[in-house]
Amino acid sequence: MVTSSAPGKVYLFGEHAVVYGEPAVPCAIERRATVTVETSEPGELRVHAADLTLDGFTVEYNGDPDGHPDVDVATPLVEAGMAYIQGAIGQAREVADAPNAGFEVHVESDIPLGAGLGSSAAVVVAAIDAATRELGVELTAREIADRAYRVEHDVQDGQASRADTFCSAVGGAVRVEGDDCRAIADVPELPFVIGYDGGEGDTGKLVAGVRQLRETYDFAADTVEAIGDVVRSGEDALEADDFEELGKLMNFNHGLLEALGVSSRSLDAMVWAARDAGADGAKLTGAGGGGCIVALDATERTIDALKYTPGCESAFRADLDTEGVRREEA
Repeated sequence: MVTSSAPGKVYLFGEHAVVYGEPAVPCAIERRATVTVETSEPGELRVHAADLTLDGFTVEYNGDPDGHPDVDVATPLVEAGMAYIQGAIGQAREVADAPNAGFEVHVESDIPLGAGLGSSAAVVVAAIDAATRELGVELTAREIADRAYRVEHDVQDGQASRADTFCSAVGGAVRVEGDDCRAIADVPELPFVIGYDGGEGDTGKLVAGVRQLRETYDFAADTVEAIGDVVRSGEDALEADDFEELGKLMNFNHGLLEALGVSSRSLDAMVWAARDAGADGAKLTGAGGGGCIVALDATERTIDALKYTPGCESAFRADLDTEGVRREEA
């Protein structure tokens, strides 16, 4: 039996635009998905998942493609979640040349599902690491990131980027531009505050919506390119430890994402509450449509303001996690 964990992430800059080859800077946060894997009867796959949202739910799933877990959460989220796990197990079977290996998989996570904090990437990365180790194979973080990307690319119908899975696998702050993925050295302590509206966005639908806008309107394509320019300026601010400039660019990034139609009333309310409370900057993180915002604030003012913001279900601090995927002691 092997247990591995991997961190979630926030986007400092660059979500959506990264799909079109623009750079992005995601940052791992100290909230993790933990996956325990144990071999079982050949061909068997049983998945036990708990606490995949902040409210939490439990599902038992035997891997039958015709089966539908009976739980009180959005069905597409559960089915996608199971597809990610099945894909991760498929990658482990492939790399270990054990196509009929059976597994009992237990998943726990303190990353809200579908909220823009990289829950699926963290689960896939941790599951690949645990399952391959259980089969006697040890992969590097970059190898895990590559295989996890293949899973997300498949489940998300070819619309995934390498950003989430690479960040979860290696930890810290990273830069992703197309297939070029690298860690950013000497990143300052980033005082992230997360606001969560209790909902989730449909990543596939939101990404497809941006794609349609980009293909229909030249100014939408220009907006995507402008996000890439923001990222490049943000890298300079990050290198200079200039939090004031970082915040301004985060605000600009959020405005561009609003223009692309991926924000929501609750996300905007939380962003403005954070800014009014004195945060250096605030923006949605992830696909949008609902879920989470990220703000930069070393004080408690933003957390306090978010707690009283209509539509905000919870607010919490989530510092930068410099460690990526890791094996956990039983």
